[in-house]
Amino acid sequence: MSYAPFIKEIGRGPKGSKPLSVQQAESLFGDMMDGRVPDLELGAIILSMRIKAESTDELLGFQQALDARCARLAVPAGPRLVVLPTYNGARRQPNLMPLVALLLARQGVPVLIQGRHDFETRVSPFELLAALDITPAASIAEAEARLAGEHLACLPLGLLAPGLEPLLALRVRLGVRNSAHTLAKLLDPAPGHSVRVVSVTHPEYLERMHAHLVAQGGVALLLRGTEGEAFANPRRRPRLEAFANGKAWDAFPAEEGGAPPLETLPDQPEVEANAALIRAMLAGSLPTPQPILDQVAALAELARTPR
Repeated sequence: MSYAPFIKEIGRGPKGSKPLSVQQAESLFGDMMDGRVPDLELGAIILSMRIKAESTDELLGFQQALDARCARLAVPAGPRLVVLPTYNGARRQPNLMPLVALLLARQGVPVLIQGRHDFETRVSPFELLAALDITPAASIAEAEARLAGEHLACLPLGLLAPGLEPLLALRVRLGVRNSAHTLAKLLDPAPGHSVRVVSVTHPEYLERMHAHLVAQGGVALLLRGTEGEAFANPRRRPRLEAFANGKAWDAFPAEEGGAPPLETLPDQPEVEANAALIRAMLAGSLPTPQPILDQVAALAELARTPR
């Protein structure tokens, strides 16, 4: 298959390029995930999409290609499955993503943590999860059993969407992120039975993800993540935007000036210190930051949206 017609449309820069249709985007991203695109054309496609940015139709097509190649999880009866992505890890402040997961599981809301880590300059979220006795399941069946018994499971991206992992790995080789990094945050192993937590780093992606989640119509919570991780920044009160059935509303609006800094949060925590901090918050010996409580409340409410 020739990919020149695709590149001709998307490779003319931010002003001259044209968006692909939903069908074209699905076909292209499907081939990318299936490893069919030669390296030269793949590099051209990745950089072209990065320069022009994905349109709503392109993201919908990419999502359809991902959905067709993503493993499916059986969700226990009751609340929807909350899908928490983890791809970055901590850099300057504690990673409280596991705290969100554990607080939800405590309420009987099933949570799946999914992701991968390839940042040498950041503390791996999987090392932190292991310190909290949360280890990746070895199979889909094992993850389903943990969800049913413990309301919490972790799966590496390679088991959920093996075709997506090589595309994410190109970041180290090329030095820049690509569309696969956006799609990893939108991964849904339980369509119609899930609440996806969609966290973005750059403000312009809040608008792009808003349009996509409205167009797609699924149940989700959108926020500006903390150092790329899917938890509300305890040093600010970010906007938490909820989505369901093609509608969007503020679950919690952003607060001017943000939240007061917490003196108990170290700036650059080691894994054990980060885990100890989370355990102390779970035990009540340290206060849980209000933005985290707001996020958990919003997700618990969305999880009880009728399937």
